[in-house]
Amino acid sequence: MQKPSSNLRDILPMLASRTSQSILHAFSYYLIPLGIAIFSLIALVFWTPQYAANGDVPLVLRTVVDERAALAPADALARLEQKEQVSQFDTKLSEAPVWFSFATLKQNGKPAVIDFPSRHASEIACWDQGSLQSLGAASRQHAHPQLSSARGGFALKLPALPANVLCRAAFIGPARLTVLQWPAEQFELAAEQYHRKSGLLDGGMIVLAVFVLITALINRRSLYVLFSAWLILNLRVGALSAGWDSQWLGQIVPAEFLAISRPMTFVLYAMCTLTLYQTLLADELKNSRHLGGLRLIHWSCVPLLLAAVLLPYRLFLPVMWVIMVIGLSITTIGLISVMIRSRTRVAYWIAASFAVTFVASLAEMVSAALGMRELLVINSVTAALASSLLAALAVAEQMRMETVRRVAVQQELEHTYEVMPVGVFTLDVYGHFLSANPALQKMLGGSALVMARSKWTQYFSQTVWSQLHDMVQSQAEAELEIQNRDNSRHFLVRAILARGRIEGVLQDITEQTKATEQLRFMANNDPLTKVFNRRGIEKMFEGAIGPVADGKALALAYVDLDRFKLINDLFGHTAGDEVLKQVCERMGTMLAGGHQIGRVGGDEFVIVMPNTALPLASLICGGIVDRIGNTPYRVGDKAFHVRCSIGLIEVGAGMQIKDAVSTADRACREAKTGRKEGLVVYERDASAFLEREAELTLVEQLSSTNATEGMFLEMQPIMSLKAPHDSLNFEVLLRMRERDGSVTSAGPIIAAAEKSGHAGVIDRWVLASTLSWIQNNLTSLGNTQFVCMNLSGASLNDERFVQDTIDILGRHVQVASRLCMEITESVALHDLDNTRRFIDQVRNFGVKIALDDFGAGYTSFSYLKELPADVLKIDGNFIVNINDHPANVAIVEAIVNLAVNLGMKTIAEWAEDTATVRTLAEIGVDYVQGFVVARSQSPDRMLTAASSASFIQNEELAMLVRTLGAPADVAEVHEAIPSRVHDLH
Repeated sequence: MQKPSSNLRDILPMLASRTSQSILHAFSYYLIPLGIAIFSLIALVFWTPQYAANGDVPLVLRTVVDERAALAPADALARLEQKEQVSQFDTKLSEAPVWFSFATLKQNGKPAVIDFPSRHASEIACWDQGSLQSLGAASRQHAHPQLSSARGGFALKLPALPANVLCRAAFIGPARLTVLQWPAEQFELAAEQYHRKSGLLDGGMIVLAVFVLITALINRRSLYVLFSAWLILNLRVGALSAGWDSQWLGQIVPAEFLAISRPMTFVLYAMCTLTLYQTLLADELKNSRHLGGLRLIHWSCVPLLLAAVLLPYRLFLPVMWVIMVIGLSITTIGLISVMIRSRTRVAYWIAASFAVTFVASLAEMVSAALGMRELLVINSVTAALASSLLAALAVAEQMRMETVRRVAVQQELEHTYEVMPVGVFTLDVYGHFLSANPALQKMLGGSALVMARSKWTQYFSQTVWSQLHDMVQSQAEAELEIQNRDNSRHFLVRAILARGRIEGVLQDITEQTKATEQLRFMANNDPLTKVFNRRGIEKMFEGAIGPVADGKALALAYVDLDRFKLINDLFGHTAGDEVLKQVCERMGTMLAGGHQIGRVGGDEFVIVMPNTALPLASLICGGIVDRIGNTPYRVGDKAFHVRCSIGLIEVGAGMQIKDAVSTADRACREAKTGRKEGLVVYERDASAFLEREAELTLVEQLSSTNATEGMFLEMQPIMSLKAPHDSLNFEVLLRMRERDGSVTSAGPIIAAAEKSGHAGVIDRWVLASTLSWIQNNLTSLGNTQFVCMNLSGASLNDERFVQDTIDILGRHVQVASRLCMEITESVALHDLDNTRRFIDQVRNFGVKIALDDFGAGYTSFSYLKELPADVLKIDGNFIVNINDHPANVAIVEAIVNLAVNLGMKTIAEWAEDTATVRTLAEIGVDYVQGFVVARSQSPDRMLTAASSASFIQNEELAMLVRTLGAPADVAEVHEAIPSRVHDLH
């Protein structure tokens, strides 16, 4: 029962406190300012002015202008007597002295003062008209006891005024001469009122200007500095118009400075006004059509400034008025346009301020030019005050608009700060959180941060804090990847040290880090099997090859799965992929620490085994062969048997990865023959390494400018089985003589040329050399019906080589018909259309075409109808030991019958014994080539023979040849294009 009473005791004081605060707020913000305004308005309207002066009486006067400034008082008085009396006189900018006389009023025993209120008067002297006795002389710098400056003009104070007074005065500017007679006490009151008003105006404007200037300095806003200067200049313009510009801050302005300060005040005021106008309306004026006019006003400020310095005041004023009227007109038109388009309050207040200034300036100019003071509907002081007030309202409106924009931007920033997906924080130098957005709190686990109490080290390790603290102290911007305390999340923090605090951004990069790690893994690893890819295993090899120079062992194995393609073809790639993964798992179980697998092809792998001697590596690879092949692979309800072949090499110091892989691949291909139980091992000094080195040497030479240096041709006879002694036909074979005198056969040369992309260079040389040799020895080659050449596949598919071939044949057109170009099945079928086009071109020169290695491919018979060949060169695999395999006899016989039906000749190569030749002759083969007939011969030796049978050394074959029938019809064989020249033996 005590709880309600307790709650009531708590609520009542709180309610009383809020009520008192609301009342205080209402009084301070609303009632007190409103009361002051009402009180001031009542005082101005209903109460009696403290300094109200009256009793001034205008006096009539006679005037005469002393153009030459040479009249004496008596002469001037004589001329004045002829003038009519006037109430006022306008100088119209004339600076010539003016003589004037007037009659004073009776004083009735009371002291009186004669007031000359013209603010443009610079000096004055007076005489008693009756006696011409001097009453005194005064200027802006010097005063006389009876004649001195007062109320912006001059005043004559005498105990007893003469009945008539003669005076001479000088004026600067558009002056109006009037004379007033005041009771002495009222004049003093009027003078006090004059100085009080000027003081109030000066003080109020200066206080306002100082306030604006201080505001500008605090806020660092150049606009407020400009407005402060404009207020002071506006004050000086009003003071000049009211006649109190001869003083400043209660101090008398020197006469020599006053003369230049008046025109300079106008010029500087115009410049500040124009700048303020453009600054306040900068956005609205960007697309205004009146920019040209504004630029014209800008340019006019320079001549106006020079005029203020160089021209007399009476000449400067007309120039200033003209420029000012033009400038005000242009700016007013532009302002009206802005008002119509933008409709902003700033434009309205500026327009009102300019309207007041324009009207006041125009009225003053017209009145000064025409002497019509009645046109001055608003005086300069009022205009200065009004324009200042209106301009202040414009500046205030600009400030309000900027504040609204700033608040909007701040709210937007706060909203952005709140919804920003990255964490934004501020720390003190001790690691306490001073601010944090919601994203940061979410990143840190959602627990509420207590500002100034929660510390960085609550969420991150002390080491991370130390690193961050040191980095912001030593660097302009710190960037650090960090982890939280349990290492479950990764973050990127960027921070700077600003105003003694650490300002930073925290970004959760956990997913990005995982993705980066995944990409880094994928860059070096195979996405399917997760083992290294080619790039990864190459990097691993680079790291392992270094210690070899210090005597460490390094082995490399090349693993190729046998007939793996069948699994993909029969059961799909999904099954094949699963088998590959299981293969890698099985290989991994056989490897020691530090050994790595790399997938370098669809079913090919490289294993790098650092610190592993070749005997141990051989045992490991033997185990891999057994592990892969002995146990079936199960994928779903299917089981597969997969076997592999491995080439293992011992890596030497300095060996490149491509050389090591190539050599291991060669060993792997040897292992696939089935004679090595799936594993072939090359020791460091194995011949395969020497062959690889020789191949690299050849590649280097073929890439040089003297690629064909050391090359020469040999020729192997092709004997007719119809008329062995009637023809001398042969095939050209490429050889290269090394620097040590050894001879390299065509096979390695062609392999190196194709790998280095220089096969066309060799084929051009062989073709040109062969045709040149035939042409040079044509008389000795009467029995030569055809000369065979192999064509490289790379050359045949090279458009430039094809064109060069046509050019070479064109240069040897008389012997081109002796050429027979051999094209293999693989070359022909690579681009059938291109091959057919090439054959048609070379046949125009009489070249014959032979299909080489016929029967080796399963498409040989199908492409016969596509290619117009003249000769079938039966693959040597069917010829070697033909009598041991009856099937070979049947195949060769079928090819011969096919050739006969198609009108083609046949050549059997690789004939090694007499029995083979006899069988071929019985089957009906036209020509035979092989070691049993002759090995390759030098070109000179060929010139000494009458027929291909002339080279036979075997007596048994010689006897067989003598039994062969009459000379057979050998079809004319046309010249052929150089093709891939290689020695099959």
